[in-house]
Amino acid sequence: MKIYGFQKTTLLDYPEHIAATVFTGGCNFRCPFCQNGSLALEPESQPLIPVETVLAHLRKRRGILEGVCITGGEPTLEGDLREFLLRCRELGYLVKLDTNGYRPEVLGRFLREGILDYVAMDIKASPANYGRATGCPNCDMKRIGESIRMLRAGGIPYEFRTTVVKGIHTVEEFEEIGRWLAGSQAYYLQAYRDSGDILGAKQQVQGTAIFGQMEAFTKEEMEQMAVLAGKYMDKVALRGVE
Repeated sequence: MKIYGFQKTTLLDYPEHIAATVFTGGCNFRCPFCQNGSLALEPESQPLIPVETVLAHLRKRRGILEGVCITGGEPTLEGDLREFLLRCRELGYLVKLDTNGYRPEVLGRFLREGILDYVAMDIKASPANYGRATGCPNCDMKRIGESIRMLRAGGIPYEFRTTVVKGIHTVEEFEEIGRWLAGSQAYYLQAYRDSGDILGAKQQVQGTAIFGQMEAFTKEEMEQMAVLAGKYMDKVALRGVE
């Protein structure tokens, strides 16, 4: 498995656990608001970290760290992701997967085999706005829907989350998202921030940008979104809002 980033300790990426975060490269979406633009567009520009280096650190930190979060990019594109997850579990770690849900065949296998302990799936927008938000006009919504269905039936903790961006989303569409995800365990609205590595900015440099200015919604606007989505789910909360 190709690892392009490794955060040795995090208190944020795995809810209620001290964890390490592993970053894979490449993605099957082109979301202009992606905060890891280099990983998505040109992972080979980032230093490659040997798998054994990561596992050696995890081995040494047993008893201190509790979990490993695998994020990206899109981790399910990695052909040997399963083997890496199993090696983490052999070391006694809980495993959390971050995914965009576009490869339900991979997610489903992991769920059936019981090798995941937590999944965070990005919900990019309302169904009608998905192609635009992902930069993939021909996005197959059946694949997204299947991943949602499997998580809701999978028997492990999961969350859905949307990074909310003015210029891409509207306040009103979050009622549609709420209806779509009705009854789910947890849904988080994350504030957009410019990480300095935004995919859309890289597309502008390359001359392929399809969006103009992107910016964060206000706290009040995000609270309105949470109220709309919260009509259909018990737990809807904001993240990264000051």
